[in-house]
Amino acid sequence: MLSIIVPVFNELNYLKKFTTRLEEAYINEQDVEYIYINDGSTDGSKEWLQKYIEEKENSETINKYKILEIDKNKGKGFAVRKGIENSKGNYLLFHDSDLELDPMDSKEMYEIIKKNKEMEVLFGSRFSSGKLRSNKYFLNTLIVKINTFLFNILFQQSLTDLHCGMKIVSRRAIEKLNLKVNDFGFEIDISSQIAKNNIKIYEYGVSYFARTIDEGKKITWFDGLLSYFYLFKLRYLDNDISILISILYSSFYMAFIASYFSMGIGKIILVIVLLILGSFIGLKYKLFPSSLIFLTIFVSSFFSKGNGKYLATFIGVVLGYLIANFVSKKINKITNNKIINFFV
Repeated sequence: MLSIIVPVFNELNYLKKFTTRLEEAYINEQDVEYIYINDGSTDGSKEWLQKYIEEKENSETINKYKILEIDKNKGKGFAVRKGIENSKGNYLLFHDSDLELDPMDSKEMYEIIKKNKEMEVLFGSRFSSGKLRSNKYFLNTLIVKINTFLFNILFQQSLTDLHCGMKIVSRRAIEKLNLKVNDFGFEIDISSQIAKNNIKIYEYGVSYFARTIDEGKKITWFDGLLSYFYLFKLRYLDNDISILISILYSSFYMAFIASYFSMGIGKIILVIVLLILGSFIGLKYKLFPSSLIFLTIFVSSFFSKGNGKYLATFIGVVLGYLIANFVSKKINKITNNKIINFFV
């Protein structure tokens, strides 16, 4: 069964056309439910949805339609979570109601994911298809691509469109997540948690017809700034205590190592670069394997002088990484002891 979850906030001018297209896309799909979440709309969207559902009461399909009410606007993430809580489907489709995306594309996505049982997550992508596109906001496109690039680095992924408002996730996958973000950061929230749970993300090209601000586009430059905060928070802060300690520890010793190189502005830049590198080490390796990297770098520094210490440090990092990777894998295979897992 498919649950189509549609958050709605002040979309009165588009609801009739959107609901018609959505129903047309799934007209031959029997096992589907439509869940509309009115997120505190003030333009008449609430009343339109209520009338729409009332009209369905006279048909045999009434059980397929739900409208959930949120009195005050809480944001897309909050609305979607409420939709998830009231859904029953084996698959959940998250679909924006602004007609920037074509419901027919979501039907194509659903056909793919339900035929591939090993596939749990399928994201729409506005940048990986030969389908129709219309978008006059270059800056918005640039920010999406920068955010997607940063996400790929932070979470070791290879996505093309982090912020696409069309995503299908299996029930098995959604139950592993603990979604918390209330606003447009929902896309980063769900994507980051899927990545952290090592669930493979697939993408499918979709068409895109961007609205203008006059036509009702709601995302702003402030949401763009918030996205960087969410990327940092969800990657570095939303971790268990052992990983947080590892991040601080590895960042500190890499910055300490950098402080012994060069002078002036070059030293400052190197400290920043190695500090960032240290944070990535802390994300991947806990205290014991991370300490092996530090030890390897420290020992390698005794075998060089002058400019040769740069090469020695690089070799130390690579060699330490290989040793840490080997040791952590071996120990994790041998034991699941909680105390040992805190350090390894």
